[in-house]
Amino acid sequence: MSTENTNTPAALQGLQNSNSSVRLKAALAVGTAPDPRCVDGLIQRCAIEPEFYVRDMLTWALTRHSAKITVPKLVKELRSERAQARSQALHTLSKVGDRQAWPAITRGHLTDADDEVAQSAWRAAVVLVPEAEKPELADVLATQLGRGGRETQLSLSRALIALGEAVEPALRTAKTHSVSRVRQHAIATERLLLHPDAVFEFALEEAKRIVALGPSRQEE
Repeated sequence: MSTENTNTPAALQGLQNSNSSVRLKAALAVGTAPDPRCVDGLIQRCAIEPEFYVRDMLTWALTRHSAKITVPKLVKELRSERAQARSQALHTLSKVGDRQAWPAITRGHLTDADDEVAQSAWRAAVVLVPEAEKPELADVLATQLGRGGRETQLSLSRALIALGEAVEPALRTAKTHSVSRVRQHAIATERLLLHPDAVFEFALEEAKRIVALGPSRQEE
């Protein structure tokens, strides 16, 4: 007699359903009653799930399982050729919060050509980085200043700000960069660091004016 049905939790079958509501309920069921046999299926689904809210539930379900089981598998997923697989693994690692995953986040992830992967890497990195390595991380993140559109830039600014005082030298250097877009983003980020209640768009517009007025204003 086959044992396939016994060894494969029924909830995993729901993750394959064409109806996103069914997939959402399946992920919720797995998270509500964690089963180590489901971890591989959850991670595999993260890599291909098209709906954001279902992916979010998959991540939640993974956080409900032991980090000893999930973290090694998620770290392995960081080497996937599929961008969504890397992005979701990084996102989930940031939610798990196990700093043993820190060495697996490479410069390649932090500078990934895919914006979703890079943003997930930034968020995970600032959560997992050891205190002593914050300045080095800040230097790497600063190389991405000026990248992408509003959402990407705001995501990077938030990551840099999360590093606190460790980011200040990197921002000072970036404010003298030869590319005006980089200088603008650095100044805007510094404004947000000094004034947490400031609105990013306003800070960026002010930064553009400062850059346009020249070096003397950038020192203010």
